Amino acid sequence: MLQLILGGARSGKSRYAEQIAQDLNHPVIYVATAQAHDVEMQQRIEHHQQQRPCAWKSVEEPLFLADQLLAHDRAEQVILVDCLTLWMSNLLLHEDARLQQQQCQKLYETLPTLQSHIILVSNETGLGVVPLGQLSRQFVDESGRLHQQLGQLADRVYFCVAGFPIKLKGA
Repeated sequence: MLQLILGGARSGKSRYAEQIAQDLNHPVIYVATAQAHDVEMQQRIEHHQQQRPCAWKSVEEPLFLADQLLAHDRAEQVILVDCLTLWMSNLLLHEDARLQQQQCQKLYETLPTLQSHIILVSNETGLGVVPLGQLSRQFVDESGRLHQQLGQLADRVYFCVAGFPIKLKGA
């Protein structure tokens, strides 16, 4: 089972993903993609860590997401990835310009092969105006492409607004 949960900032998407993971009653591996480049981001990361159950195993992976999914994959468990837009930022800012396309393609190829219940969390970035800067436009474009591809692969897709999940795809 692959689930994609999208939403804006503070939409409740992470909380909803964590609730789904908890309700599945399987061991949970939480894959965090954030990097603490400043004090404010470190505080955000710590806040998220404090909200998660102690029994969940945490793995930090800013770039090579598919490799982590493969390394931790097994039946009867949940892998929750939060969040794909931070992962995309990390890839786009990497010195190797080819890394983003390589890692996205690897993710698309890996996800259908996994046994774990996968929950992917990402920020929907395409609802606002077109950004002014080239890197910002590239980020919105590549995030949108990522979401479209993952939406096609996913069994269920949700969009969160004001703490309410809206089912876009799935039973």
